[in-house]
Amino acid sequence: MSRLIVISNRVSAATGGATGAQGGLSVALTSALRESGGLWFGWSGNVTEEFSGQISFHREDGVTTATVDLEEQDVEEYYNGYANRTLWPLFHYRVDLAEYRRGFADGYQRTNERFAETVFPLIEPDDMVWVQDYHMIPLGQELRKRGCDNRIGFFLHTPWPPRRLLLTLPEASDLVATLFAYDVIGFHTDEWLQSFVEFVVFESGGVYEDGILKLEGRQIRLIICPIGIDSDEFATLATGKTAQQTFRQMRESANGRAMIVGVDRLDYSKGLEERFLGYERFLVESPEERKEVFLLQIAPPSRGTVESYKRIRSTLEGLSGRINGAHADLDWVPIRYVNQGYPRAVLAGVYRAARIALVTPIRDGMNLVAKEFVAAQDPEDPGVLILSRFAGAAVQLTEALLINPYSAEEMADAIRTALAMPKAERIRRWQAMFEVVCQQDVLWWRVRFTDALTQGHGT
Repeated sequence: MSRLIVISNRVSAATGGATGAQGGLSVALTSALRESGGLWFGWSGNVTEEFSGQISFHREDGVTTATVDLEEQDVEEYYNGYANRTLWPLFHYRVDLAEYRRGFADGYQRTNERFAETVFPLIEPDDMVWVQDYHMIPLGQELRKRGCDNRIGFFLHTPWPPRRLLLTLPEASDLVATLFAYDVIGFHTDEWLQSFVEFVVFESGGVYEDGILKLEGRQIRLIICPIGIDSDEFATLATGKTAQQTFRQMRESANGRAMIVGVDRLDYSKGLEERFLGYERFLVESPEERKEVFLLQIAPPSRGTVESYKRIRSTLEGLSGRINGAHADLDWVPIRYVNQGYPRAVLAGVYRAARIALVTPIRDGMNLVAKEFVAAQDPEDPGVLILSRFAGAAVQLTEALLINPYSAEEMADAIRTALAMPKAERIRRWQAMFEVVCQQDVLWWRVRFTDALTQGHGT
């Protein structure tokens, strides 16, 4: 088989001894790299005074990683700037938070050129290259400029915004045009794919037919390829020693109350403020039930140097304090708000102990927490998933209680429905979702994309 070269902003190869602490993407890509004898390339996370292109190689458990350090200016303009202050909010429909600065765009382009210049000598003629996510949209074009004629694929892990929103980005058409250097582009859902097609067709004069998008003599194959989790591995984690210990700890801590759980990176796209307000609406409208439940919200901080992330953290701290101050009693606090992350084995135990999961992003490319919650449940007594209809996962997990996260009333109603749901209905809904999670897992996602990349070659 062809060797696989994975290129992403950060490298996170899973090792045999620490798989339980790794994300599903890492597990899937590591497996593919091990099978093909491939290479994972990206930023080391370290800063250097002057970019040299020096590569640090590391090989462990059959997987080779190659990383480079970036200059402080690169990190500020490429990563903190264009990636996380321009593209991330825009791709999640938050035009009000997007910052459009020429320096950000220049740094984004310069850093992608540096990535291409560094990784190109490592690519052999028969290699298959798979670029990950919005950090590296122009990378394929930069590799082509340097003479790379390998099959190159791109997968977008975020939503793709509607045409009118994307037009707020300066030189949006130029950025989109760089994607035609790829042979295959994968999206989580048809909605994101169709938004991309609409922009190219109506703004650039492209033609779309039979899954092939053509523009000015070039073409790319577009596929819907929703990412999954390693369902077998996560279900096993949920019955392991660490998870069971956590399960008992959470049940004892709950003291007979039903636990509602939310697990999200601290990010405005996750709908945490709306979630707290929806939960508060439930507390106000259901005085007879409110002391029978509590919300555990786990929200590890991220991107702390970006001002919008500082604001969301401050807002949530204030909101949780106000709700607890208004509704708590001597023996009960309605919200347990925790700003730290936990290993996956611990989270599996938390999910299994929860009666309800609130997964309510205002916009999300997929959302793997929803799938992890399903995989972790006890088949004899599963919990209920309340899921935003604006998450990519809602397309697959149709037996969840789907809600509009902007509506506090809908969220409060869904919490009441979930608490009252008979066991037979909970089992039926869970079985349907678990079947999807198992059938379209992370290995299915990886094979589906690499098969398409093997077969489809743009011209």
